[in-house]
Amino acid sequence: MSVPPSPATPSTPPTAVASDTAAGHPDDDEGLLASLGYKQELHRGMSGFSNFAVSFSIISILAGCITSYAIAMNAGGPIAISIGWPLVGAFVLCVAMAMAEVCSVYPTAGGLYFWAGRLARRNKRVWAWYVGWFNFLGEVAVTAAIDYGAAVTWMALLSLVFDLQVTAGTTFVAFLVIIVLHGLLNTFGVNLVKLLSNVSAWWHLVGVAVIVGVLVVVPDKHQDLSWTFTHFENRTGWGAPFYAFLLGLLMAQYTYTGFDASAHVAEETKNASIEAPKGIVRSVWVSILAGWVLLVAVTAAIQSYDGALGTDIGLPPAQIFIDAAGRSLGIFLLFICAVAQFFCGMASVTANSRMSYAFSRDNALPGSRWWSQVNPRTGTPTNSIWLCVVCSVVLTTPALVSTTAYLAVTSIAVIGLYIAYVVPVFLRRTNPDFRPGRWNLGRWSAPIGWVSVAWVAFIVVLFMLPPASPITVETFNYAPIAVGVVLVFSTVTWFAGGRKHFMRDVPAGHDTVPATEVFG
Repeated sequence: MSVPPSPATPSTPPTAVASDTAAGHPDDDEGLLASLGYKQELHRGMSGFSNFAVSFSIISILAGCITSYAIAMNAGGPIAISIGWPLVGAFVLCVAMAMAEVCSVYPTAGGLYFWAGRLARRNKRVWAWYVGWFNFLGEVAVTAAIDYGAAVTWMALLSLVFDLQVTAGTTFVAFLVIIVLHGLLNTFGVNLVKLLSNVSAWWHLVGVAVIVGVLVVVPDKHQDLSWTFTHFENRTGWGAPFYAFLLGLLMAQYTYTGFDASAHVAEETKNASIEAPKGIVRSVWVSILAGWVLLVAVTAAIQSYDGALGTDIGLPPAQIFIDAAGRSLGIFLLFICAVAQFFCGMASVTANSRMSYAFSRDNALPGSRWWSQVNPRTGTPTNSIWLCVVCSVVLTTPALVSTTAYLAVTSIAVIGLYIAYVVPVFLRRTNPDFRPGRWNLGRWSAPIGWVSVAWVAFIVVLFMLPPASPITVETFNYAPIAVGVVLVFSTVTWFAGGRKHFMRDVPAGHDTVPATEVFG
């Protein structure tokens, strides 16, 4: 298999050019952070590769592609998988590059909400507040979805190996074990997280190589190239083929999330104004290449389309592995995916906790003084880590009663994150005073930025449309309700206390500059 170039020593993308206009010296991370209004509290020990590895692990092609593969099998089929993946990837790469350009100027753990506050020309704290809540709740929902998806995969694996009976209760217990382990691993310190993130990046790349190698060599029969790239399936119940194809693109869009993590760990990254934006972009283009190779190999190895979709395992790719490579090898390939999903959840807790730490540092969350504390021994926001774990558990609890109820609660995950992603990009495009940083897009900045805004506007609408017909309680799309709840919640809490305290009252122990100075 052709593996993407090693991300250990990547270069700046051809569309990006370095600039000397950044505030602060490249080696003066602490000084740059101070100029943005914050003192260095977290332990700064991550390399550029480790920064990339956190985002790449959260995107996790061995998690998202595997757990959401059935979406595209039902909506569009092979063409939505093989063609849809790079198509969506190209637009997501635009979003990533537009975000990276802003990250280079403002490399803080707060990331998106801080960018929005700096770039808005009026009502700066209001913009920051809404973006912050979409980002925070989106990340909690993503963490819940990732770890519950990992639990589903591990239970499928255990049922195959030990004939274990899988129920909603046993899956939820597996979820609890996984997310508590992620909390513990993050508590031990950034050095362990850095090590495991590095291992995760290589596990994903080598794992893809192994899976593709097995699926190419072992099966006696493969689908031909024409079928793999152009065959169409529509099992959505809707009569419009193009609409079904668009719904199938959600498989890729679901997977391409979490790359904002490189911004959230910027305060722990050396030479952050360069390495954090590189981490954002690198995690996306490596995922595009490696994920495409993986998906083409899995699709070409399908032995029985109906058999894979109707599998008792509950995970079509797992059935494809077994049908194509035999039971033993198929279980081994599923094990590779299960371990990758464990790494994915660990990285998600890392990013989620850094964002909530920063949000609390600016006095946004109830109990901010507690959640913004940094453990002096490990240099990590321990309390914030466990806040994210508990919030994710609460959000996943409906899965004990109904998968539909769980999906309704977590439907804010992707749409909430992408709303938070694109708002700073839009504000940057409408702010003529923005000065590019050391990593910037040069003359490509405007077209890439506006393409990003247009794409996110399109997928936000797409995420709110009904995915199947007829529309029932089970097939209803709850995303609009989830978005509405976040908007109402953010508005009520803003008037209830946010407008008085957010970015004004600083929790004890934080030496920060008042918002009037930071935001201008």
